[in-house]
Amino acid sequence: MKKIIVVGGGAAGIMAACRAAENSAQVTLFEKMPQIGRKLRITGKGRCNLTNIADAAEVVKNLPGNGKFLYSALKNFSSADTVNFFENLGVMTKVERGGRIFPASDDASEVIDALLRRLAILNVDVRTNSTVTEILTANKKIVGVKVGEKIFYCDAVILATGGMSYPATGSTGDGFKFARQLGHTVTEILPSLVPLETEEDFVKNLQGLSLRNVRVKLLADGVQIAEQFGEMLFTHFGVSGPIILTLSRQAAKFLAQKKFVELEINLKPALTPEQLDARLLRDFAKFRRKTIKNSLGDLLPAKLIPIVLDLSYLPEEKRVDEITATERRRLIEILRSLPLTITRTRPIDEAIVTSGGICVKEIDPRTMQSKRIDGLFIVGEVADVDGYTGGFNLQAAWSMGNAAGIAIGNFNREKQ
Repeated sequence: MKKIIVVGGGAAGIMAACRAAENSAQVTLFEKMPQIGRKLRITGKGRCNLTNIADAAEVVKNLPGNGKFLYSALKNFSSADTVNFFENLGVMTKVERGGRIFPASDDASEVIDALLRRLAILNVDVRTNSTVTEILTANKKIVGVKVGEKIFYCDAVILATGGMSYPATGSTGDGFKFARQLGHTVTEILPSLVPLETEEDFVKNLQGLSLRNVRVKLLADGVQIAEQFGEMLFTHFGVSGPIILTLSRQAAKFLAQKKFVELEINLKPALTPEQLDARLLRDFAKFRRKTIKNSLGDLLPAKLIPIVLDLSYLPEEKRVDEITATERRRLIEILRSLPLTITRTRPIDEAIVTSGGICVKEIDPRTMQSKRIDGLFIVGEVADVDGYTGGFNLQAAWSMGNAAGIAIGNFNREKQ
């Protein structure tokens, strides 16, 4: 029986440990935190967004960070396979908006408990509070790991240490350090799925305001890069919410390139400029004796009115029957493209996932084995793979862990 060591007890590491043990390996899992699955516990706001109903091609589209690398892994372990895996462990699931799949119980701890039971049944030796400090090789082959000053010898190592987001869960970039020491290339590490900070102070007055059904464009040096439709949220430092998190990966990339990054918010994307003008004229007729400040309540949230008027260079106390056609056009322009200047992302430890990691060109996409070190397998967020919200990052983790664990079985047979 070959000895396998898994470094990291997140989603990818746990899945890899299960599959390796099912393939007759003797598996030890080292986790530096007091519990495994710390990040799993907080995903989906504590409900654990296990995966998405999307097929492999759609999952790849939602993994802008090297999703194509995972075609083989996703074909061999799809979203449907993830659901079957967990339902076989007793975790019933449900589908919600956007194809997101959650435990029917809405409780992430049920997922962790089921995985712990599975690891126990498979006799995986789970060692928490155990920090791997070095991965040992000889002649470019894995020979073991060091935990503190103690050496544990093995035939293969599955590296599943995570990225650098949510360091309180144990993801502190250890895997990147190991990878560099072993001769792997680590691409630029940036936050992804992270709120954005703005230059404009007025966001503080909008803190807590959520906007639905808006369209947001991302621009770098004046060129439109991407756009998203949906929900966003103003915070004391800038903006957040689903569509902002989706745009944040590219925003981080262009900020790192020292580009001038902006957002333009279309507050009324369902209306053409002509329709919006007609709507304004109706409201002005309805409130013809009122000030402009008191005539936009049917169109905009109260908090937003003074800011829109200020950006439109319209005095709040001006009566609507005094508004000129030119002033109305300025107002329409702001309603359709309210500008925000992005100064930076929030810190990486507030990001949901890490963009960047071990270069996927140095990993076999069928097995997740390193092309540089014999017996080293690389899974999860430590690799340069990341995606949007909606269960896609976790599906990538399950699929990569599955591929590596099964490959370990073949690896064992080849070694015997």
